[in-house]
This record gives sequence, C-alpha cells and structure tokens, in this order.
Amino acid sequence: MTTVVYQNFIHGAFIANQSQETFPVKNPATDEVIYHVEVADEYVQARAIESAKQGFAIWSAMAPVERSRILNKAVALLRERNDELARIEVLDTGKPIQEADCVDIQTGADVIEYFAGLAPTQVGTQQPVGSDFFYTRKEPLGICAGIGAWNYPLQIACWKSGPALATGNSLIFKPSEETPLGAIKLAEIFIEAGMPPGVFNVVQGAAEVGQWLTSEPNIEKVSFTGEVGTGKHVMHSAASNLKDVTMELGGKSPLIVFEDADVSEAVSAAMLGNFYTQGEICTNCTRVYVHKGIYQPFIDELKARTEKNIIAGNPLEPHVNLGALISKKHQQLVLNYIEIGKNEGATLLTGGHALSPQSAPNGYFVAPTIFVDCTDDMTIVKEEIFGPVLSVLTFEDEEDVIARANDTDLGLGAGVFSLNIQRAHRVIHQLNAGICWINSYGNSPAEMPVGGYKQSGIGRENGIETLNSYTQTKSVYVGMSKIESPF
Repeated sequence: MTTVVYQNFIHGAFIANQSQETFPVKNPATDEVIYHVEVADEYVQARAIESAKQGFAIWSAMAPVERSRILNKAVALLRERNDELARIEVLDTGKPIQEADCVDIQTGADVIEYFAGLAPTQVGTQQPVGSDFFYTRKEPLGICAGIGAWNYPLQIACWKSGPALATGNSLIFKPSEETPLGAIKLAEIFIEAGMPPGVFNVVQGAAEVGQWLTSEPNIEKVSFTGEVGTGKHVMHSAASNLKDVTMELGGKSPLIVFEDADVSEAVSAAMLGNFYTQGEICTNCTRVYVHKGIYQPFIDELKARTEKNIIAGNPLEPHVNLGALISKKHQQLVLNYIEIGKNEGATLLTGGHALSPQSAPNGYFVAPTIFVDCTDDMTIVKEEIFGPVLSVLTFEDEEDVIARANDTDLGLGAGVFSLNIQRAHRVIHQLNAGICWINSYGNSPAEMPVGGYKQSGIGRENGIETLNSYTQTKSVYVGMSKIESPF
C-alpha cells in the first residue's frame, strides 16, 4: 500500500521540493505511519517568501471589510467541516474525538470570526499641535511567521492566522512536524473562501525550518507556541534582525483550593487541568494545593473519579476520554518523570504506568497518575511534564501558599477555588500568572487575552490587544503654517 505524501502549500497550491526529503507522521494511538510530508527545502523556502510578498501586496491593499468577509467565509467552511477536520486532529495528535469534535475546530473558528469582526474597527488618532496637526495610522507589519505546537495543531494555526490576517499581514505557518495536516487543510479552506494566493502559506519540517523562519530577514514577526527552551532559541534567532516576537511557552501552573471551596467542582477542575488532552496542555494546573481542612474528602473524590470515570482507548471511539501521548519518546519521558517522583518520596495514589488498551494496544498511553505527599522541591512539582501527572500538596496559610505558588520561573496559568469572592480575587491578584481562573479552569475564549508572565512567554494571543502586536503605528505630521527656519 502506497502512503500518501503531502507537499508544502505555497501560493494556493502544493509544490514539490527539490531535495525529495520527506518525514513520516505516525498515529500515536496505533504506532502506524499514516502519511509522509515533504520538507521545505531552500527552493520551497524561497518560493514561500516570494509568494508571501505578492500575497501581502494584494491583501494589505484590500478594504478591511473585504478581508473580514473572506475570513468569515473561511469560518463557515471550518464549521461545516468540523467532523472531518476533528478526525484529522485525532489521527495526528492521539487526542479523543469527543474533545476534538467540540473544542479544537470550533474554538479555532471562533478566533478567526472574532478577529474578522475586528478587522474594520482599527482606527488611528488625530491631534492638533498649534496650528498644525498630526494623525496616526495602524499599518500591517508585512510577512509574519507562525510556528505551531503539536497539542492543538489546527486551533493554534487559527489563533495565529486570525489576528495576523485580519490586520492585513501575510503569514507563513509551520506546524509541528508531529501534526502537519491540519494547517494544510486550513490553507485549502482559506483559498476556497477567496483569499488571494500567498496570504497564508504552509511550510513543513522540523527545527531547521523553524530556524529559517526566525532568521529570514524578509519576515517581520514570528509568533511561536512551544516549550521554554525552544522559545529562547527563537528569541535569540529573531534578535539577529530585530523581529517582533510573540511567544506562548510552558507552565507549571498552581491550582489553590481553599477550605470553603465546592470540593466536587474543585476536583472537576483538577481533573480537567491534568487529564484533558492526556495532560498535554501548557496551562495545566499540575500543582494542586489543597487546604488541609478538606484534603481527605478532596483526595477521596479525586481518586475515585479518576479510577472510575477515565476511559483510555482508540481515540476515534466516542466514549474514550483519555487518548495517547504524541510519541513513544514523549511517553517514555512522562514515565521517567513518574519514576523520579517515586524515587524522591512522593506517594503514588493511582496510575503511574503505561497502558495498553484493548482497542489501541500499540498506542503511547500513560495511565492518569496522581501523586500525594508532595513537596515544593520535588522534580515533578518543579518541572513541566506535559502528561497526565498531577501532584497534590497541602497548605494552611494564605500568604504561605501564595509564596509557594509563585516560587517558579514560569507563570502561565493559575487557579483559585473559594466561595469567598473577596479572598478569591485577593489571591488571584497576587499570583504571578497571565491566565487565571476563579472557580473554573482552562476556559480560553477568543475574547480573552492569553499569555504568560516570566519565562512562560512574551506578548498575548487573542483579545483586542493582540491586534497591536500585528500592526505598527505610523505618525504623520501635517504642516498647516509656514515653516520657521533659520536657513
């Protein structure tokens, strides 16, 4: 049987590379190669830049309302093809279809729709200066680059293309080499919606293609989603020609559960924030601080629900709610962290091993894992694991738990559960994190800016303020009176 080979998508069509280099893509739930993809060699890279220049010239000259109409046509197509696109995400990522079908495509479409609505609303200012005046214009940057992660491939492509394209830029997008197909489907939808060729190009490959995007002088901005170490390399490379950067990086987010919290709701949040998408979410609340006054009922319910309600298996089966990790290598990394947790003295409450479900025996599964008796200095409490591993810690004092929660170089997310609304706000305002929740966890609507404090990122995605990061302000001074000159 011949495996399908996907090419890079440049200027509205697939183009072949000259190196003939390809890479395989595996289904994490089956360990089977499902297709191959051509690497964007120097020939493809040059075509991508030339195409993006042409696309930008046409797209940036369009009336914003016309750009808005085209983006909204793409939104309609995304929603119309939700089930088909969700299945592609499942095969690429290993996540359950029940998640991809109602979250991944829908939330991506929501973001494009949101920015399509904002496209015609950008305005400048005008101010008199004596008898003269000046005004400002919001202008697009030019060619932008987006580098995606493998946990939410199509959603991330939408998150980056929505504001970039709404403001008149062209975008060259590189998906993760683990999950490359969703971005191609988005590119096809954009063309079908009437977007000019070259406005959204897709290049494929691993780190070397990302390195090209971050150092290419014709690219004005790079938006990267991924882990902290790679983000530092991206920033260093982008500094070579002073590119703008937006980065959404990793986290080790705390969830603080006070003694007056609704225990069942807090357990739901802890499970969502650790086991949804197999734990492969950067905002996950992997440090759960529980007040000693409710520790036992919290732990009892958490253990019971984890062991009873979580079903691993073939992610295409609707009842499955725990999928496979992205790769064999990543599965082993997560298992190694679990062993470190045991060796450093944490108590394994449940899980802690690889799984081989009957419906997907060769997949890269790890059982939902809960550690108790954890301390803040343990490796599993300090380092991002990116798998279904939850660490529970206890506290008694408010000031103490705030200090402990903030004792990290990361600052992506944080959550507080308390029915005392004054305390909830008081505590959340003191947590060093960019995305926070009170009596909730994980929701990230298009209207809400997301991004990290400290080493968890730079800039924001979504929300109105994101538009400023894809535009530059031009000031125009208009002389209305004679120039006073000593010459």
